[in-house]
Amino acid sequence: MLLTITTTTQPATDLGFLLHKNPGAVRTVDLSIGKAHVFYPEANDDRCTAALMLEVDPVALVRGRTGASGEGAVVDQYVNDRPYAASSFLSVAIVKLFGTALAGRSNDRPELAASAIPLEVRIAPLPCRGGETILRRLFEPLGYEVAAERHGLDAQFPEWGESAYFTVTLTATKRLAEMLNHVYVLVPVLDDEKHYWVGDDELEKLLRHGEGWLAAHPERDLIARRYLKHQRGLAREALERLTVGEGPDPDEAQETNDASEAAIERRLSLNEQRLRAVIAVLRGAGTKSVVDLGCGEGKLLRELIDDASFERVAGLEVSHRSLERARDRLMLDRMAPMKAARLTLWHGSLTYRDARLSGFDAATLVEVIEHLDPDRLGALERTVFEFARPGTVVVTTPNSEFNVRFETLPAGRFRHSDHRFEWTRAEFRAWAEQVARRFGYTVRFLPIGPEDAALGAPTQMGVFVRG
Repeated sequence: MLLTITTTTQPATDLGFLLHKNPGAVRTVDLSIGKAHVFYPEANDDRCTAALMLEVDPVALVRGRTGASGEGAVVDQYVNDRPYAASSFLSVAIVKLFGTALAGRSNDRPELAASAIPLEVRIAPLPCRGGETILRRLFEPLGYEVAAERHGLDAQFPEWGESAYFTVTLTATKRLAEMLNHVYVLVPVLDDEKHYWVGDDELEKLLRHGEGWLAAHPERDLIARRYLKHQRGLAREALERLTVGEGPDPDEAQETNDASEAAIERRLSLNEQRLRAVIAVLRGAGTKSVVDLGCGEGKLLRELIDDASFERVAGLEVSHRSLERARDRLMLDRMAPMKAARLTLWHGSLTYRDARLSGFDAATLVEVIEHLDPDRLGALERTVFEFARPGTVVVTTPNSEFNVRFETLPAGRFRHSDHRFEWTRAEFRAWAEQVARRFGYTVRFLPIGPEDAALGAPTQMGVFVRG
């Protein structure tokens, strides 16, 4: 099996400092399952490629092994795909040969180790149990461009059909450590097999290598189950620790904060006015399909699904509890079949590329952007405006200038304790206009709620239309 990592950062040979492997030398390491080699097929200032080749000894794999019996079991031990297919053995080799890079450390180039650089990763052959679809579901939300070449079972017998093996190329601009951790976790997930004992140590490895990305991944349940070899207890514990952590339940805190925000705005019936304004814009645009990003408990979804002019409606939400509440609010289990067929609910994050979001006429972000840290807005912008790229995007957010009109809101406080910012009209306009320019949209601005001559309306809306 072969893993190659290519960069075009300048000078490209600095990849050697990141991997702690000299481009001018070949490094070979003995492993319990065979040998691993690191070498550089190309190394110059413009382009550098490091290759990790793993030679698995099938005899060494079963030497001294007990448990399996019978003729079929003996044959299976020696005749399998382990010597050539990327698997958990590749993850073992990554730790052994690229362990320092995996941890994100470089004594010689610390600033480069902390920087995102252009990377192209090629893995051959990679078993994808579930086909190309699951391959894309795992890597595309992490921001990778995915190219996959599927291999037939036998070129001499095309009637045998296609195999589960692909040559996969992943392209992205990321920190090298980030990419290595993604590969470390997701290769055995795609193979859907672990070739050694899976216990508490593996759970800790999953959490360690998944730090910073796994909790928000739309397929985190699948990842946990497969990585932990379908051991339900371990997978359940991993998911609990990913979603709950050491602090208070974030979903409970969200519900409390939502109630507080609703109480502040109740006198103006702002929520109802927002929903009516958003739906009016969608109808005016002739929208037939719409995805509500950050759909929460499904308030907008309920209005959309009750209107037959919206033929396809979807909601995306990162909170499992909110999705469950949305299902209850929408009464999905009792909804008429034809109506239910128009509605889809997805778990996922707005800051990761998600192929499911493509193909919609419109997307809505109703009181969502202010819940993101400002440094994550760029990821959201690419997810929505570059990758999903609907014809219309409707964004609403509080107008911070109006906050002085809320008698119960202390000066200097946000309407919702989870808000990371609340913008003035000028700040929102500046953000929206640069997003529109960058991604080829035009944008217009509409007030929602009673307008104050000096302060504007309590909610501001930006309507983006693709050029």
